[in-house]
Amino acid sequence: MDPADLPEPGAVLTHERTFTPDEVRAFADLSGDRGEHHERPDDEGRLLVHGLLTATIPTKIGGDLDVLARTMTYDFHRPVYTGQYVECEVTIDAIDRRDDRADVEASVACHVAGELVLTGSFDGVVLA
Repeated sequence: MDPADLPEPGAVLTHERTFTPDEVRAFADLSGDRGEHHERPDDEGRLLVHGLLTATIPTKIGGDLDVLARTMTYDFHRPVYTGQYVECEVTIDAIDRRDDRADVEASVACHVAGELVLTGSFDGVVLA
């Protein structure tokens, strides 16, 4: 993305999705995180989604903007389970445009059924 085409500060970008058991298992294979809590279904037959898998939702938005991340900070407030619909908002907090790039700062809030499950922030650069 051309840095000049980035949204202005205050813009809110959204993405939502529901994770499946197969995706949790694939993430366990890729990450090597095989904690029992991710592999054993709960009483409702759901798997606990890895926190970093949940964090791929705002990462997708950063990717849409072509942000090369420098830092990412996440706080995980509540568990997310397979089959739950996760809604995520990324708010553009600041953009410093230069001739060859733009520095971007953004904040993140993700919810399941109105309950906050993940908050955080990231900053990075979009190159021209």
